[in-house]
Amino acid sequence: MELRVLRYFLTVAREESITGAAKALNVTQPTLSKQLMELEDGLGKKLFIRGNRRITLTEEGMLLRKRAQEIMELVDKTESELGNTDEVISGDIYIGSGETDAMRIIARAVKSLQEEYPYIQYHLYSGNAADVTERLDKGLLDFGVLIGTTNIQKYEYMCLPGADTWGLLMRKDSPLADLESIRPENLWDIPLLCSRQALSGNELSGWLGENSEKLNIVATYNLIYNAALMVEEGIGYAFCLDKLVNVANSSGLCFKPFEPRLEAPLNIVWKKYQMFSKAAKKFLERLQEEIKAAT
Repeated sequence: MELRVLRYFLTVAREESITGAAKALNVTQPTLSKQLMELEDGLGKKLFIRGNRRITLTEEGMLLRKRAQEIMELVDKTESELGNTDEVISGDIYIGSGETDAMRIIARAVKSLQEEYPYIQYHLYSGNAADVTERLDKGLLDFGVLIGTTNIQKYEYMCLPGADTWGLLMRKDSPLADLESIRPENLWDIPLLCSRQALSGNELSGWLGENSEKLNIVATYNLIYNAALMVEEGIGYAFCLDKLVNVANSSGLCFKPFEPRLEAPLNIVWKKYQMFSKAAKKFLERLQEEIKAAT
């Protein structure tokens, strides 16, 4: 399977048209159609449903698109790393993270490094721990910032200073807004929004105790922004980490920490035996300096 043909395939999937894809690729329609038919024959699978107005993907085609995108990202990343010269440190650094205020220390390291090595580019990927570790394992990320009790023993890692605090996001006019903190018994029978990562892990189960089945979870979320909008509209209360949502005076929302206090440790991880580019090595060195200065 040639990389060129994968690029052809991804372009057709994006354009949903042989004509549009051929124009974008600067190749003839017969040439493109032939390449796609040979790809389907080689795989023994039908990848496209060819309609009158547009082309859509079969289930096998959607799987190939996902894998092809990962392959091309890895190819581009590798070409960037190999293209670095000895004289000038440049290239790309890929960092994945969940939503956390700890990204501030990453930002400080980036800013400091940027002043000395302005030709390095940074690519941030947001997702939960499962998303970040999947991309890390496939070589699509250099580093991942993981929040909470995710298993980090399979990686090299550094602890980031501080910890995120769990609590409840709510409207300022809600009945619980007058409380200083939230205890497990305050949560029974109220509508709740919870992150899928928190549900699948054990961050909250120990704090909630044996009565976690009493929770009335009306929705789950991946990243907090959309969940905060639902809280604003009165859908319910959201489990979340502190400092991720604006709760200033102009906001209609407020955050109340859990009691007893529940914190999520923070770590930056990378694959064991990782062969770093020069740019990634410089970033890791600078981040170590920032962590040392903050502790």
